Amino acid sequence: MPFRSQETLERWVQEFLEEGPPLPGVIDVLRHDGEAGDDTGLVIVRLRNATTEVYLQPVAPGEPEYEVVFGARDSDLTLRAQGVQALADDLALAAALCTFLERKSREHLARQ
Repeated sequence: MPFRSQETLERWVQEFLEEGPPLPGVIDVLRHDGEAGDDTGLVIVRLRNATTEVYLQPVAPGEPEYEVVFGARDSDLTLRAQGVQALADDLALAAALCTFLERKSREHLARQ
């Protein structure tokens, strides 16, 4: 099975979600065409209190490290304390998922 394909990433995300509370619609994996047209997968974390696009991607082809990318915003984001806490929870989820994907990537590379 191709490394980091949509299918592989969907399986890993499902495993991540099974370890924690249910989060319907918060994490998605989309097909993403890499430089050579390969299916590289793209992991999206949907923030509940911000419209910024947030996605997780490997830092480089073949590397196990991931990075979280925050899309540009057209306007300021103003939140009250409760909204800031919800945003912090969303970001903690993105960080945990990023760590999980790095672990799964290292395990995958070790088996090769």
